[in-house]
Amino acid sequence: MMPPTGVHGMKHGSKPGSSMEAPESIAKSSADRAKALVIAGIGRLVRDGHANWRLSDTGDVELRLVTGEVFLLGSTTMTRIA
Repeated sequence: MMPPTGVHGMKHGSKPGSSMEAPESIAKSSADRAKALVIAGIGRLVRDGHANWRLSDTGDVELRLVTGEVFLLGSTTMTRIA
């Protein structure tokens, strides 16, 4: 995913290293709708306390599950880093 101005469904103006709120509604094309469903699912995990996500100092979106797994969310990929 791209930095705050392009992170689909995330609040604009998020500062590096800060937690972000659950995503807003997004998407018009079918690919965007599918991506929106995935982001909404991740947002529910965050909202329900099973994970947190933040914008790192490098502008990457980092997802941390309470079970210890850490992922970097890309525009079309999700990479497990721990």
